[in-house]
Amino acid sequence: MSHDSPHEGDLHDHDQARGHDRSQGGSELSEMDARVRALESLLVEKGYVDPAALDILIETYETKVGPHNGARVVAKAWVDADFRARLLHDATEAIASLGYTGRQGEHMVALENTARVHNMVVCTLCSCYPWSVLGLPPIWYKSAPYRSRAVIDPHGVLRDFDVMLADGVELRVWDSTAEIRYLVLPMRPAGTEGWSEEELASLVTRDSMIGTGLPKSADTRHVA
Repeated sequence: MSHDSPHEGDLHDHDQARGHDRSQGGSELSEMDARVRALESLLVEKGYVDPAALDILIETYETKVGPHNGARVVAKAWVDADFRARLLHDATEAIASLGYTGRQGEHMVALENTARVHNMVVCTLCSCYPWSVLGLPPIWYKSAPYRSRAVIDPHGVLRDFDVMLADGVELRVWDSTAEIRYLVLPMRPAGTEGWSEEELASLVTRDSMIGTGLPKSADTRHVA
């Protein structure tokens, strides 16, 4: 691996730099981020793009169309065996039946994690991502280090995210494309028998639906 690859633990700082943030101040931008912002400024300056409309679009995918949609899909699959079977057979149809459709969510495949198999998703060519269920992709998902290391050293990537698989668990890495996007169906946490879908959805994290994380444990449930 080249010398400019991230050090151990760098990817674990993924929540320190996520989403589309225009107020990063003096933080260093990648070459692609800088080019995107320059193009955006030019389009706004020439009147081709309304900055207010851009803000609305970004807010929509960050808050209204976000990981909570995918969390509801996962929670329903945990409590409804028929829906789970539909999800694994035709994820596009099953997800659409809950009203979650739209950009980059047209061709979905659900990957079920089990006690023997753990799935992780990457897009090695760009950053194909199921916006309709997970919202905007995190910055680390689009980064070159993640895209390369997820294939070369997937166990190392999981360690960066504090995920240690048990001995004997097979790790499968799936490469998203413009034609297919994936949603990982994580294992239901122990001790959640009798929980409602809403309670279960609160345990589902974005990273657990990418495969770089696990759901929260049952003891993290908020007590009002």
